[in-house]
Amino acid sequence: MASEPGTQSRVMFQTKEVEPAQRKLGKLTVKYNRKDLQRRLDIEEWIDGQLHLLYDCEEDDIPELEIDIDELLELTDEEQRSRLHELLQECGKPKEDFINGLLYRMKGLRKMSGSLKK
Repeated sequence: MASEPGTQSRVMFQTKEVEPAQRKLGKLTVKYNRKDLQRRLDIEEWIDGQLHLLYDCEEDDIPELEIDIDELLELTDEEQRSRLHELLQECGKPKEDFINGLLYRMKGLRKMSGSLKK
């Protein structure tokens, strides 16, 4: 198709507003606030330090032990206590102070979704 000099075809595109997509992104990133995440991190660091004291050894010498906070949050108080006793059965030292301290620190903590865990 030949076009005459001086006249050019124009193609116009309709643009959609970008704002709704940005709002969706904002909702996803604000699901957990910084305070909740910091509190969880503080609890995990406390657990790590207490395990060093309980087992009285270096990090490499601590038995393979995973205390899953989210798993514990799904249990009743008695089930939490029982699960912690089960996890710490190899520890020869008294563990009641650790268990009481952990359960106290977990009060009010919310379970995280799988996407943000580890």
